[in-house]
Order: sequence, then C-alpha cells, then structure tokens
Amino acid sequence: MDQSNRYADLSLKEEDLITNGKHILVAYKMKPKAGYGYLEAAAHFAAESSTGTNVEVSTTDDFTRGLDALVYYIDEATEDMRIAYPMDLFDRNITDGRMMMVSILTLVIGNNQGMGDIEHGKIHDIYFPERAIQLFDGPSKDISDMWRVLGRPIKDGGYIAGTIIKPKLGLRPEPFAAAAYQFWLGGDFIKNDEPQGNQVFCPAKKVYPLVYDAMKRAMDETGQAKIFSANITADDHYEMLARADFILEAFGPDADKVAFLVDGFVGGPGMITTARRQYPNQYLHYHRAGHGMITSPSAKRGYTAFVLAKISRLQGASGIHVGTMGYGKMEGENDDRNIAYMIERDEAQGPVYFQKWYGMKPTTPIISGGMNALRLPGFFQNLGHGNVINTSGGGAYGHVDSPAAGAISLRQSYECWKAGADPIEFAKEHKEFARAFESFPGDADKLFPGWREKLGVHK
Repeated sequence: MDQSNRYADLSLKEEDLITNGKHILVAYKMKPKAGYGYLEAAAHFAAESSTGTNVEVSTTDDFTRGLDALVYYIDEATEDMRIAYPMDLFDRNITDGRMMMVSILTLVIGNNQGMGDIEHGKIHDIYFPERAIQLFDGPSKDISDMWRVLGRPIKDGGYIAGTIIKPKLGLRPEPFAAAAYQFWLGGDFIKNDEPQGNQVFCPAKKVYPLVYDAMKRAMDETGQAKIFSANITADDHYEMLARADFILEAFGPDADKVAFLVDGFVGGPGMITTARRQYPNQYLHYHRAGHGMITSPSAKRGYTAFVLAKISRLQGASGIHVGTMGYGKMEGENDDRNIAYMIERDEAQGPVYFQKWYGMKPTTPIISGGMNALRLPGFFQNLGHGNVINTSGGGAYGHVDSPAAGAISLRQSYECWKAGADPIEFAKEHKEFARAFESFPGDADKLFPGWREKLGVHK
C-alpha cells in the first residue's frame, strides 16, 4: 500500500521544522529492496515508526493524523532520507512528564529497518529541539568534577591518565588490587574492564575493599588523588543498586573518588537512567560494549557511533568511550573527532544537523583501545586538545619498566604535545617516555623512523 500521500511531505523545509521546535528530526541512509519505489518505501518507513499500519483502520481520526511521522527530504542517489517525528508522538513518564530514550529508540529504530521492502536503513544523525533537551536529564557530573577531585583547575584541567586492569578476566582479588596499586603510583584513573564485576574467583565484596586499600596507599605515597570506575552493570535494577551501595560503603570517606561504569549499549537506556538518577553524585561512565554490531561502518542497520554518543549525553552519561579516531586498535577514522565535539561542546555541527545543547553539561570523551604514549601526540594534535580520559591497558601494563612507568609515560606524552616539543627530543629528557619507544617498538618504527639511532637504543 502506497502511503506517500499521508506520510511524506517534501514541501516541508528543514529550517522551518527546526525553528518551530516541535519535531525530532532523524537522518537515515535507507535503500529499498528491488522493485520498490524510493518515496513509497520511505513513507512506509515513516508510517511504521509512527501511526501507520498496513491497512486503513477505522480508528484513525484527524488528531491521529497530526502525529504522523513525515518524510520531508529524500535523495535516492545518496540514500539520504530524513523524517520529522512530532514530539507528542513519544512516550512520557507518568511520574514527572520527562521523555524516555527507550520510547524514541522504539519508534526510530523499531520495526522499520527490518521490513520486507527495506534493504537497509541506518540512522546517521538525529536532531533534538530545545524542548526535548529540557525533558532529558543530561549529565549530573562532568570532567570538571574529575579535575576538582584531582586537585586541578576546573577549566582546561587537562589529560587524565587512566588504565584498564589487565588481563580483563582471570585475576583474583589480591593480584587485581596489586595491579591497581602499581598503576596508581603513576596514573590517575582505573576502570573495571567491561566483563569484570563479581566473578566467583574474584568476588566483589572481597576485591573492592582491597582496591580501596590500594588507592589509599597510592595516595599516601604520591600525595595525589586517585579515581576508580567500578562496574555496576547488571540485569536487575536492584542488583545494580546493591553493587553501587556496597562500593560506596567500601570506599567510605573517599566515595567521591568513585565513578560508576555501566554497559549502556547491551544494558540499554534504563540501566543508564537508573544509575544517573539514583547516584547523581557519582561520575557516570558509559561503556558501549557490543556497539560495533550496529555502529560499525560496515553495518547497514542500526545507528552510528556518533548517534550513540549523542544520545548518551541526553541520558546523562558523564563520559562515554568514543574510540581512538584511527590512532588505536579500534575501527574509526580521524574525522570521528566530530563525535567528541558534539558531546563536549554547547553547540556543534553533526553529519547533517547543527545541534545546540542549551547549557546541558558536557559528556567527556573516553579514549581507549590500543593507545600508548607514542600514539597519543598524534591523537591530541588531531583532536585539538587533551581534555579527555584515556584508559590505556596495554599502554600501561605493557611498559618495559612497570605499570607506574607506563602511566608516567602517558602523562609525559601529553606534556610533550602540549609543549609542542619534538617527541624524540622530549624523550631524551624523560625516561619513562623514552622507554615507551622500547616498549612498543612496532609503533615506534612506524611513527618515528630512526628512533633507535636518535635515542641510542640498540636491538
């Protein structure tokens, strides 16, 4: 059934829709299956994600038609399709009237991407009007709160050197805490790897008190504050609360140095919102384990990593992993920096839409996946700043001297870039950074040819 007369209006102007502020706009890459017209398939897509059915029904009235999602732009050659969704279409809380990300995702990625006439459909950008932003929590904590805890300026406090305890599974409580202590002697921030939580060989109620003891000893020895991001991900709301409450109790007077990590992609928006609303005093660390199944450039359905990061800010993520923009092991390109810009600035240009955040707190880019001290200067140069959290697992624990030396080498890498220094010359005066060349010779050969001769290192 061709529904283009009802669910498409190509006379609508995007600038008018944005000015009116009554629609959430979604830009897709959509391709119909062979034998289906583009506009007909696009209208079916909009119908399925709003008020439509496959037949005319007797219960439709004029008010219902006012809630129709409308295709307002198509370009078959580039597979660009844009749909305007009326704000009133989306479900709202009965407790406080706020919007829910689950409702938005239910409609904009619901059944439409798997319909019989659709070859593929993927969200590449999404625009939220001011009223929608008012109706979402946004972050309660941001990187300035991290800098405050670390005793730094709360504006441009700089790079936070972090790690992930490795191996990501297999350590019992005592070795786990020892690994944390070793890194904290040089670094700032440790996070649980995403599978870590309450394994039978490493029970949460045994390991967290040991980690806190390691934190206290490292703070005493270095005279510097430390931060731990603890995984509270669980299927059940009450299990999440139990984990979080135990962790806060275990860290006691230093509970302000605890962030809560939640696997927001596999767990879903409800898990993020639970953590955001129940623990607004903790930094909310959004881990996106599994996202590549739909966000990868090779995936033709779902949404992009850019869209995932953008909606995480609305939900209240204090920080979200954004990959390494082509500088680490994870898939990504250097122009992925627009992901970072969108979540950390008050206004930014996305792939399609220019988004204003109207004062909503920023979400910190968390950089992880194969990074080390040699790769960081190029990353900072590409991004244009170093106000990020970086969790280098192998980049710390793979340093030939120690995890603490690895952590120091990461900090020195940032100092090198900030000073505009030549890395080889900088290494001559900074031992830990110099030893990173020997720790990661493959990267050193690729990034700094001739480094052995310049640094006097022999195979």
